[in-house]
Amino acid sequence: MTMLKNSSRRTFLKTLTIGAGAVALGQFAGAAKAAKSAKPNVIFIMADDHTSQAVGVYGSRLAKLNPTPNIDALAKGGMRFDNVFCNNSICTPSRASIITGQYSQTNGVLDLGGNIPPERQFLPIEMKKAGYQTAMVGKWHLKKEPGGFDYYCVLPGQGKYYNPDFRTQGDKPWPQNKITRKGMHSSDAVTDISLEWLKNGRDKNKPFFLMHHFKAPHDMFQNAKRYDQYLEDVTIPEPDNLFNPPDGSPGSRGLGSGVGKQKHAPWKLGRRLGISPDLNERQYAKACYQKYLKRYLRCVKGVDDNVKRLVDYLKETGEFENTLIMYTGDQGFFLGEHDLMDKRWMYEEAFRMPFIVHYPGTVKPASTNDWLINNTDFAPTMLEVAGAKTPKYMQGRSFAGAIRGEKKPRDWRTSTYYRYWMHLAHALKVPGHFGIRNERYKLIFFYGCNTNGSRPTPAAWEFYDLKNDPSEMKNQYANPEYKKIIADMKVELKKTRQDLNETDKKFPKIQAIIDANWDK
Repeated sequence: MTMLKNSSRRTFLKTLTIGAGAVALGQFAGAAKAAKSAKPNVIFIMADDHTSQAVGVYGSRLAKLNPTPNIDALAKGGMRFDNVFCNNSICTPSRASIITGQYSQTNGVLDLGGNIPPERQFLPIEMKKAGYQTAMVGKWHLKKEPGGFDYYCVLPGQGKYYNPDFRTQGDKPWPQNKITRKGMHSSDAVTDISLEWLKNGRDKNKPFFLMHHFKAPHDMFQNAKRYDQYLEDVTIPEPDNLFNPPDGSPGSRGLGSGVGKQKHAPWKLGRRLGISPDLNERQYAKACYQKYLKRYLRCVKGVDDNVKRLVDYLKETGEFENTLIMYTGDQGFFLGEHDLMDKRWMYEEAFRMPFIVHYPGTVKPASTNDWLINNTDFAPTMLEVAGAKTPKYMQGRSFAGAIRGEKKPRDWRTSTYYRYWMHLAHALKVPGHFGIRNERYKLIFFYGCNTNGSRPTPAAWEFYDLKNDPSEMKNQYANPEYKKIIADMKVELKKTRQDLNETDKKFPKIQAIIDANWDK
């Protein structure tokens, strides 16, 4: 049922006579209650590589630039989640966990080559069972046809920033089912398509579930032309640790890709941005950082403005009050911290996901949440909001209670698991590793090889006290003060891997490294 617009409501109330007022107001209240008791619409908005440092409401060094006023408005009218993490900081595995509610070894997607076929696209399948009409628009990146949805229009592969092609629903094989939005930027085109479906493509007698996925701000960043001058004359604040790599371990030291000359592989970022090679290391990194961040934030600006277009439509149609909106990125992203770019690491900037929920009448405005949540929990949560139960094959758990402002259950998880499989892939020099994080501490094991044991890098442990060292500057693994905590976390890590089907029984070369280094 559609809610009355504010202007219509005011006009309606002014026409009430004193004698008929009580009756009319009672009828209006009953209508409002009925609308709220109906199944809510659900929009899951996800940007690619949009990290919490570049969402204003998270209060990072970039917040004063006001990069996301419209996304911030959703948070101010809803809830900001502060402890949401991915279980693998790379596009395809993260999306697979979201669509299945499962960890990587269970859903079969360990790396960028994985896929999820229609019969295992569990989230839309279960939402349809709950009575929803489902749609997927934008970046899909799970290879197989999004056949679990009633409607789809998705970017093939990574997709293009300009003149984007889309794979549309139908019987014709690619590229016969291709449409091209000529002259358009990807963020605008994705939003146009979602709005077209919302206006004309759906059954308006059913609640809808829309997954709206932006390509932006994935590298290499190309913004819409109208943002070319955005932040042009602004000096972007640098992270405090731009020139301070963490005191990590032999397993991580000197690895990764960054903005300075010494760590700019594989993108040759400075060269692609036109930075003079004659600059010294510090000057080069500073100049590269400024151009890199401006391009990134211009793409973020396009995402934010297009979020407003979706919100404006919902308000115009009176559906805003009965729509649950979730906003997130598919993982975090380094913006120069520790002279790093890209993602993949279990360090906070890449591991943490921004997550905002807006649902009028249920979510308390301007509230925050600190439950320890990961991306396998998204599907169970949306299903509970839709009135459905979490299937037993899903490994995640609903946090709908958090959205309703309830207390955290006593048996809620106390740690969350992470695994990065793509050892040294794409010359990014990120080693294979896994670990767990609880509310204060993080334990990481770098096993450092491919699944067949090839291209080995040193095996090593890292341990961080996030309360005393939130920037993860000092590896405390060898500090005797933490010996008992580390031992307990190792026990929990081993049990978690067993419980989640995340052990290395299938990969004996990796298991041998684990066994040889577990007690070191």
